[in-house]
Amino acid sequence: MSIIKTAAIQLNSQPNLDTNMIEVYRWLERASSVGAKLICLPENFAFMGNENERLEQAAIISDTVESCLKEWAEELDVYILCGGYPVPAENGKVFNRSILINPAGEIQAAYNKMHLFDVELSDEEVYRESEMVQAGMDVVVTELTKYSMKVGLSICYDIRFPELYRQQADQGADIFTIPAAFTRPTGRAHWEILLRARAIENSAYVVAPAQTGKHGDKRETWGRAMIIDPWGRVLSNAGTEPGMAVADITSVRLTEIRRKLPALEHRKMN
Repeated sequence: MSIIKTAAIQLNSQPNLDTNMIEVYRWLERASSVGAKLICLPENFAFMGNENERLEQAAIISDTVESCLKEWAEELDVYILCGGYPVPAENGKVFNRSILINPAGEIQAAYNKMHLFDVELSDEEVYRESEMVQAGMDVVVTELTKYSMKVGLSICYDIRFPELYRQQADQGADIFTIPAAFTRPTGRAHWEILLRARAIENSAYVVAPAQTGKHGDKRETWGRAMIIDPWGRVLSNAGTEPGMAVADITSVRLTEIRRKLPALEHRKMN
């Protein structure tokens, strides 16, 4: 039997890289102190603010994230899922990238956000992520070797595209990581429902770190970072303040639910 204590961190990141990284380390230490070995950070953990500023600072943000988090993963002897940060791409755009760093301080897997958030929630709340972000193309699943479990990487808006998670399940994913900065309107309506649906339909754990509260002058996010088991049960919910959701992910629970309800084996369409 494998058990990995997991933490989904909830932050109120701001448009200040140095301040955010101090806060990231504080929560990594806290999660490690309660025994977490897989610690997941939300989307935009290193910078949350004006998109033009984020684009301009992408090179220094990505360099800082990768150098610091590699060092901290090794220091704390943990896996760190770095939920979503800008990495320079071609044509003046960036990738919105999530990486898994292993306890040796190595980047084990990297995923570039595939589905970009181009929506008009109201006249005042319009998002055009594709104007500055280059979409990724690859489905990414990697193994936590010591725990004999596989992790699928995704980011925020990806949650609305179940075919991505079905492909990850086909590649053996036991855990879906869904770091997010969900808006308040969409979070209120859909956040928990979508997370639980992805867990249930694929008999997999979901780990969803989140942003919460106000960021700069305009942006406001929903919070409620969660860890959900393969039966769709919310194991831990961080609420609306900065903090963390913590729970054990166990291979026994995975096996039990997949044996009890083997829906993936009953599929008629691929």
